[in-house]
Amino acid sequence: MGRAQPAAEQALVAAEVTGRRFRLASPAIALVLGGLVLVLTASDAPLASLARQSLSASGGSLPFWISAPFAVVGFVLAWRKPDNPLGWIMLAAAVFFALSEDASFYMVADYRIHHGGLPLGWAALFAQPGWAPGIVLFGLTVLLFPDGRPPSPWWRWVVWASFAVGLLWIASAFTLTVSAIIGHHLQVDPGGNLVVLDNTAHNAAWWNAITAVVALVLMVCWLASLGGQVLSYRRSSGERRQQLKWLLAGSGVAFTCLALSFLFPSGSSVGGAVVLTGGMVAIPLSIGVAVLRYRLFDIDRILSRTLAYAIVTGLLVGVYAGIVLLATHAVSIKTPVAVAASTLAAAALFNPLRRRVQQAVDRRFNRARYDADRMVAAFAGRLSDAVELDSVRADLARTAYQALEPAHVSVWLNQRG
Repeated sequence: MGRAQPAAEQALVAAEVTGRRFRLASPAIALVLGGLVLVLTASDAPLASLARQSLSASGGSLPFWISAPFAVVGFVLAWRKPDNPLGWIMLAAAVFFALSEDASFYMVADYRIHHGGLPLGWAALFAQPGWAPGIVLFGLTVLLFPDGRPPSPWWRWVVWASFAVGLLWIASAFTLTVSAIIGHHLQVDPGGNLVVLDNTAHNAAWWNAITAVVALVLMVCWLASLGGQVLSYRRSSGERRQQLKWLLAGSGVAFTCLALSFLFPSGSSVGGAVVLTGGMVAIPLSIGVAVLRYRLFDIDRILSRTLAYAIVTGLLVGVYAGIVLLATHAVSIKTPVAVAASTLAAAALFNPLRRRVQQAVDRRFNRARYDADRMVAAFAGRLSDAVELDSVRADLARTAYQALEPAHVSVWLNQRG
């Protein structure tokens, strides 16, 4: 009994320490971090006005309309599932980006407009590189999806590599910042970046080399994270497979929007910004739906409908443009008549084309619905030749069970007379 008592006391102490750590990840802490992001985001407008810039002018970080969705989803996950590190990672990344954007505006106002006359300018110098840990944390959300753990223990090297290069870059940036403060070389570019951190040919060779290595390692880690989730998808099943479908769908939308944003000319930034923002919003939304498991199994229908309507839209746009060009250039028909004919042709082709494309997409991406439609069509064919009520009732119950897989099937008949 003398040896059992110290062991019990040690277990009790360990339980108390674990309890304290668990209480740190609580809804109250999520509320504090969410309030901090809200305050920092609300400060963008007055700080941008102080710097005489637009809200999208800060060159050091993401604008708030891109980082805000990550903050909202991170707050909801941290509030609803405080034991899942994914929400805390997203919320912390949003804090870093919001702080970096505010610091960028303040640096422009202090060092370019007021020439160092504002207070706490040195604090903004150290806060502005906060976009670097924000990028590292954003990349880890993909690797640690959906439960805050990598797909396998082997993938921990990606986590440590991301943290290592992030710390290396931050330490180097702080070193150059301190050197610039001591040497009074505080030059800030219009985007709110310290000039010595711009990675130009005039900067120190070691800093340029570190920046290149960090960018390369982070890119490799991001691609490896996405590749790890793809491999995990092929090995998974059930609920986890549906969660990974949401992540891959959101990533696909993000990459598609990123590619489309390059089609807009550099002078018209509104269209490109809208497309890019839509793509960036797709990632946190898909992560939130997958982790919270809200309407999780609707992903097959969403994928099939989205892909089908995208294909139909592309085909109809091609038909419309082809008819207009053929009518106006080859047949020399007036433009209003060609436009009207093209519109009528596209409208007439919409429903037949949508049905055919939807069937083809369902056959590949929404097999459950495709098989269910085939079962119902086969039952309708058998029903036309059936004469016995009992056989029809049994066939109906069997078809409903195979197509919908309900927990219970019953058939009610209204017998009259």
